[in-house]
Amino acid sequence: MDARWMQRRVYGADHEDPDPGPRPGRRYVELVGGPLDGLLFDLTGLADSERSGGVALPTEIGAFGPGGRAYYGPRPGSEGSWHWEGDMP
Repeated sequence: MDARWMQRRVYGADHEDPDPGPRPGRRYVELVGGPLDGLLFDLTGLADSERSGGVALPTEIGAFGPGGRAYYGPRPGSEGSWHWEGDMP
């Protein structure tokens, strides 16, 4: 695992968790742009179709507030990161 990620927060980690960082044996991408910029997203367990299509992640800090989602997906040439493509209700 990339050493620069060891101090990073994983999307979905509990705010009370004393160690919200990445776990060994898991696969992560960095979320780039949008409301979740800088967080790591755990790809472990996602099907190939989900990995290629991206995900809509629930977030309260996007354009639609509580109940909204931020859409992130892979970009060619940007392995290791998924980029924000917009918010949705």
